[in-house]
Amino acid sequence: MSLSWPWALTALLLVPLLLIFRWWSNRRRKRAALRVSSVALIRAALPGRSQWRRRIPVILFLTGLLALAGAVTRPQASLAVPSNESTIMLAIDVSGSMCSTDVAPNRLTAATAAARKFVEDQDGARIGLVAFSGIAALLVPPTTDQDALLAAIDSLTTARGTAIGQAVLTAIDAVAEINPDVPATGVDLGDGGPGSAVTDYEPETIVVLTDGANSRGVDPVTAAEQAAARRLRVFTIGFGTTRPGQMVCTPDQVSGGSTMRRDPQGFGGGGGRNQQIDEEALTQVADLTGGRYFPAEDAEQLGDVLGDLPGEIGLRRQDVEITSWFVLAGTLLVFAGLGLSLWWNRSPGGARRGRAVVTPP
Repeated sequence: MSLSWPWALTALLLVPLLLIFRWWSNRRRKRAALRVSSVALIRAALPGRSQWRRRIPVILFLTGLLALAGAVTRPQASLAVPSNESTIMLAIDVSGSMCSTDVAPNRLTAATAAARKFVEDQDGARIGLVAFSGIAALLVPPTTDQDALLAAIDSLTTARGTAIGQAVLTAIDAVAEINPDVPATGVDLGDGGPGSAVTDYEPETIVVLTDGANSRGVDPVTAAEQAAARRLRVFTIGFGTTRPGQMVCTPDQVSGGSTMRRDPQGFGGGGGRNQQIDEEALTQVADLTGGRYFPAEDAEQLGDVLGDLPGEIGLRRQDVEITSWFVLAGTLLVFAGLGLSLWWNRSPGGARRGRAVVTPP
C-alpha cells in the first residue's frame, strides 16, 4: 500500500492529543471533587459499569479517528484490475504433427476453429498472430482488424520443425514495436536482465499454442527469461492427446499444396518422428513469466481454455485509491463508539427521572 499525501500522516497526532486532553481533564476533575464522609454512599448511587464497558466505546472511537486520519493521506492499494489496453500475441504451432487426427478432424483444423472464435470474441482488443514450425513468422502485427486476423488464421499451413523459443522471441519483437517500454529482443537490459525480480507486468501478453516439443532454434526457457526481463507474461497451451492418430492434412493445410497422409510414427513436429508435448518446459516458461500452463486434449477443452484466458490476460497491477474504504470504516467505528457509550451510560428508569411519587401516610 502507498500514500498519495504522506505528509498528511500528521493528522494521526489527533488521537494522542485527545488522549492527553482526556488525561488532563480527569486530573482537573479529581482536584475539583467534593469531599464526602462516605465513599460507599457515592458508589451505591452511581450505576454499575464494568471496566470493559468503559473502555470499549473509547477504543472504537479512537480507532475510528485513526482510520479517518489515515483517509486524509489518500491511501492506494496495488490491485489486479481489468485493462482495456491489453495486446494479445497469439503464437500457433503449425508443425507437421498438427495433422494428427487424435483431435477430429485434425489438430490444425480444431486449433484454427478455436483461434477464430477467440479472435471474434475479443471485440476491440488488439491481437497479433505468429505462426511457427521450423521457423517463426509474424503473420499479423497487433491490430483490431478482425478480418485480417481471421484471413491469416484460415491460411495457416504445416511444415517441419517446432521452434517454440523463436516464436516467443518473435512475439516479443512485435510487442516492442507498439510499446516503447518493452525493448526488442537482443537489447542489453543491464540490471533488468534475466533473473531480475519482476514487480509488475506490461499489459501485453503472449499466448503459445503447441502440440510438441522444441526442436529448432532458441530454447523456450531462454526465451521465457527474455520475456520476463521485459515484464511480459507468457501463457502456454499444450494441445493434443498422448496417443496421436494418423497424420492427415488437406492440400490447403500443407506447405506446397500436397495431400499428406502418414503414419504417426513416420512424421512429427521435429521432422522424422512424432514428439510428445513437453509439458515440463511449457510449465517452466509460464512460471518464469507470471503466466500459466493449460493442457487441452480435445477441441472442447481448447475452446474452454481460450475462452477463459481473457479473464486472466486482461488483468494488470494498478494502484487504486481506497480512501473511501478508510472513510467508511472510520465513520462506522466512531458512531459505534458513541452509540455504545450513550447506551451503556443511560440511567436506569430514565423515563421516570425527575418525577417523584409521594405516598400519603
